[in-house]
Amino acid sequence: MIRRCYGLAPGDMHITLRQMRIFEAVARFSSISRAASELHLTQPAVSMQIKQLEDQIGLPLLEQIGKRLFLTEAGLEMRKHAQRFEEQTLALKTCMDQFRELDRGLLRLAVVSTANYFLPPLIASLTERHPGMRISLQVENRESVLSALADNRTDLAVTGLPPESADLTAQAFMDNPLVVIAAPSHPLANERQISVSQFSKETLVVREPGSGTRAAIERHFAERGLGYVPGCELNTNEAIKQAVQAGLGLGVVSLQTIELELETKRLLVLPVEGFPIVRRWYVVHRSEKRLSAAALAFLELLLGHTAKDGGTSAMVAAPASRQSRR
Repeated sequence: MIRRCYGLAPGDMHITLRQMRIFEAVARFSSISRAASELHLTQPAVSMQIKQLEDQIGLPLLEQIGKRLFLTEAGLEMRKHAQRFEEQTLALKTCMDQFRELDRGLLRLAVVSTANYFLPPLIASLTERHPGMRISLQVENRESVLSALADNRTDLAVTGLPPESADLTAQAFMDNPLVVIAAPSHPLANERQISVSQFSKETLVVREPGSGTRAAIERHFAERGLGYVPGCELNTNEAIKQAVQAGLGLGVVSLQTIELELETKRLLVLPVEGFPIVRRWYVVHRSEKRLSAAALAFLELLLGHTAKDGGTSAMVAAPASRQSRR
């Protein structure tokens, strides 16, 4: 029997999964024809792949004695590895299927602190449907959330003021009314109507620079040619509410953050001219980003949930235009 000469060094091997799968079938059946039938290939195609595999390895894997096909010593060892390849490929497919089916997926969310008041029930709903999904939730101010988005450290971001950028896709999904809050003991607590000029003379407890709420307040005053009297500068909504309850000034917060305080009458909403400032919540992602199944599921849940709420359905899936960001 004449054998071919093999001169390739082991480091030159470029074995493909296709070659390993074909070799495993040939080794299992000890037959090129039966392997070809199982793999829906022609016999010449199978023979060619086996030859290329042997050339890559630099060793004969099969030998024919009479009409029977046998594995060489190298072929026996290769069969073990081919079987492991097949098992690992199947395991990989199963793993990827789980990601597609959301059994195993990671959803990275970056949200501004105010959104953390209404998002947890939605996140809980998602994880209840898909118990194997993992959630990474980053709660920051607007600048930090947008930085996470720019650095690709998050899949989706939830913010009240998406920047104007062709690199971002933003969808409005819910109203975010900003209201003026006061302690029940405040001198303006019993007023039926308060002018914005009168409001501008009151001490205002404000969020830190970079907060979307603070930016909205400053823009509101600037559009009317007014300033405001800054008091404490605090970095959370909870701190703002506590400061207002303590009588340190008035505050401007999202209506969605004071449901409990209104029910218990620890705070009240003042009827100030020009308020509420109706902003919108946006879910944002990088335009070129290929969203994972987990991110797409949350996006669908978020938009689908808010579409059922009164007054929000018209905003669902609406692009964040220049006008809507004002």
